[in-house]
Amino acid sequence: MLRENIQKETIAAMKGGDKPRTAALRLISAKIKDRDIEQRTAKSVPDDDDLVQDVLLKMAKQRRESIDMYREGGRDELAEKEEHELSVIEEFLPRQMDEGETRAAIAQVKTDVGAEGMKDMGKVMAELKARHGATLDMSIASGLVKEALS
Repeated sequence: MLRENIQKETIAAMKGGDKPRTAALRLISAKIKDRDIEQRTAKSVPDDDDLVQDVLLKMAKQRRESIDMYREGGRDELAEKEEHELSVIEEFLPRQMDEGETRAAIAQVKTDVGAEGMKDMGKVMAELKARHGATLDMSIASGLVKEALS
């Protein structure tokens, strides 16, 4: 489903003459194909939408990190290019949880797994990823879990 939507949007962007959007969509397609090649030797292959969503989440994280580095280095033109790519990537991702929703999810998981201290952080993070992987920014969640468990 996601894969087909990306292909349709690529065709629409090409027909519309939107070169930056076409480039971003082609980049997404290339990353998905790379992951498909990696999966050829895997023992278990995830659901197609899960695979595509995982690729998109990783790409979004990379773009956010690059934007921060470019801004720090005074390379605003490169940061703007990355921001455009990020906006295209985010079109295909579900809405991300805000901080309040993230804290509520952490509190629920903490209760469910019986987490008491930092030694249980791995359990909490694994359960959070299982329940809310696509809608939760795990790098933000990590800091909030540390805060909740200390």
